[in-house]
Order: sequence, then structure tokens, then C-alpha cells
Amino acid sequence: MEKAFPIEEVRELFPALKRTHNGQTVAYFDGPGGSQFLDSAITAISDYMRNGAANLHGNFPTSHETEALIQKAKEDIAVLFNAHSSEIAFGPNATTMMFHTSRALANQWEAGDEIILTELEHHSNIDSWRRAAEDRGVIVKYIPLNTTTLELELNKLDELISPKTKLIAVGHASNCVGTITDIKAVSAKAREVGALVAVDSVHSIPHIYVDMQELGIDMLFSSAYKFFASHVGMAVIRKELFDSLEIYKVVPAPNNVPDRLEIGTQNHEGIPAVSEAIHFIASLGEGESLKEQLVSGYHAIEHYENMLAEQIRQGLAEIPGIKLYQSKQAKTPTIAFRAEGISPIEFCTRMCEDYGIFIAEGHFYALTLVERLGIDQTGGFIRAGIAPYNTIEEVERFLNGVKQIMA
Repeated sequence: MEKAFPIEEVRELFPALKRTHNGQTVAYFDGPGGSQFLDSAITAISDYMRNGAANLHGNFPTSHETEALIQKAKEDIAVLFNAHSSEIAFGPNATTMMFHTSRALANQWEAGDEIILTELEHHSNIDSWRRAAEDRGVIVKYIPLNTTTLELELNKLDELISPKTKLIAVGHASNCVGTITDIKAVSAKAREVGALVAVDSVHSIPHIYVDMQELGIDMLFSSAYKFFASHVGMAVIRKELFDSLEIYKVVPAPNNVPDRLEIGTQNHEGIPAVSEAIHFIASLGEGESLKEQLVSGYHAIEHYENMLAEQIRQGLAEIPGIKLYQSKQAKTPTIAFRAEGISPIEFCTRMCEDYGIFIAEGHFYALTLVERLGIDQTGGFIRAGIAPYNTIEEVERFLNGVKQIMA
């Protein structure tokens, strides 16, 4: 029998859940845009700042402590993604890391080479590579979106890929509609022609375990503020590839891997919080090793979140005037919809002011997806996302609010 998810214990770990708005306890369904922060992550940040901050390479305790905290975070992230700590670089956010990496990688491309992007992406994983390709005279192709299934037409890869393909960049999961893409299928095709695979895992990593080795990923990008920690971005790049990258940086900065991609002073106070978030996920699981605990913890999160998400989807499907946007296949607990007769921004405002429910609206930087669906000029999606701190009571409040607005 599956162990009950410890929702009450989990909620005690997130101080922001005690916030009220217009006399009601806030229900946060805006996790896809950024989760709430763990209390232990907040403490890790404040402890670093209170105990003495320092930059790197100093011959004094606070500098050594900073270096040790960074190394610990990298070792934890290495387990999180099944990588090596020497393959991990920090930066401001995933978008910035994609632009830095794409600019460096593009130095290895020649005019007439090809890269493949998709129509489902957050534009950080489109424009970073597209702009670099345009600078080098590289041809850009796109895996098309099926606007009915809301999935990528991966069967078109055989038509798109060629011996000239240098890169396929794809998101693990859509930050708008939640569609999970079969990364193993993409990487298998890429290997046939020697192409690299870059994956945006920003939306997937709060919900599912991401194993770079199993999925065949060469470059992975993520942001810790999406999974209960701080505003710290990360790039995880296969060592042999990382060694080959000529990064744009100031001359005196370290040229070893991964330091060469960590341009400028990092968010030292925020980095220890990443470890806290990883160990929180592990605490929900079982096993002897951190990896076993993480895999088990993600299983518990998936089971709980998907149960709540399915309740929302079924409830919305029964409300007249609501149109759901969802794949019938694997998806994260992120629900995108539209409401007939009311703009997305007005709908979200009413949910906030009348019911204390925080949800978001717009294109969420997945502009091509929104354009393909023809809703870019009318406010885009209304989006609700489940996190492991949400409850059945909040789901019921959410559905009741939608019913009242649509009545």
C-alpha cells in the first residue's frame, strides 16, 4: 500500500503558505512561474549572510566556507541530474546560461550547418540558439507542434535531421500546457548523425526525476527558484563538450571547467539554498543513497501532484465555458485553460481578489506555442500549477471559484 503523502508536514516547511489576502489564506497555484521557498532554504541564505560572506580564492575562513558550500551544492546537483560536479556551472538563471553556452558552442558551427528547435518551447530555448545560429549562417529548423494533441510531431525528425545537424534543443516539459516530451527518442535520433542534445528542464525538474545519462542529454539547463530554492541558474554540460567550449569571458577569469562559464561573481548566498531544496525532495523518499531517496521522493511528489491535477482537470471539464489545453499523454501537473466571455487577466484578478487564489495568465514566454494556437492577441492562457504544498481543500476552492466566475 502506497504511503500517504505527508502534506501537513510539507506545508509547515513553507512559511509563505501562512499569508492571507482579503481575509483568506492564499492558495498558490503559480508554481510554474516560481515556487514558494523552503524555510531551510531561507535559513541557508540568511546564515551565509550573517556568518560572514566572502569571495572565492581567499586565504581566510569565510572564503574557504564559500567554496565548500558551492562544492556541496554542485555535488548535490550532480546526484539530482546523474552528472558529475565538475560539469555544473552556476549563473543568474537558465536563460542567461543558455545564451552564454549557445554563443560559445556556435563558434564550432559553420555556414550551412543546421540546428533543430521546436515550436513548443519557452523562448529561452529557442532564441538563444536561433540568434547564435543566425550569427554563424546556420540553418534553423523546427519540430512542429500538433495543435490538436499539443505534442511535438517527433515523427518529423527523420525529415528534419541530416548529417549537417549540429544540435537539437528541446524542452523536457512545456511550461504552459505541461506536455512531457520523449527526450530519449530525440537523443537517439541525434546520436545517429552525431548531433548534440540541449534540454531545458526548468519546468520538469520540480515534478520528475531527470537522469541525464539515461535520457542522453549533453547540455541541461535549470533554475532553482522553480524547485523551492533561490534564484540560481545552472548549466550541466557533458565534460568532453564543456572542455571544447571557448567561453566569452574576461581574460584573467579562470579558464578551467566549469569556472569558465561562471561569468562574474555568483549568487553565493543563494547557492546553499539549492542543496536544501534537493534534500527536501529526498526527504520525501526512501533509500540508502541520496539518489535512491531522490528517485523515491520524486515518485511520491508525482503521485500526489498528479492526483490533485487530475481533480482540477476533471472539474474544469465539467464547467461550461471552460476550454482546457492538454495532451492526452504524459504531462506535468500544470493546467492551461481559457474562459469564455472573460479575459485571462480579469479572470486571474477575480480569482485573486475574491478567492485568495494566485494563478497567472499570458504567453509565459512560449510565444510560438501561443501564436500557433491563435490566442496570442487575446491574452494567452490562464495557467494553474500544482506544487507538493498544495492541498485538496485548495483544489476545491479553486474549482468553486471558477464555477462562481463562470456562473
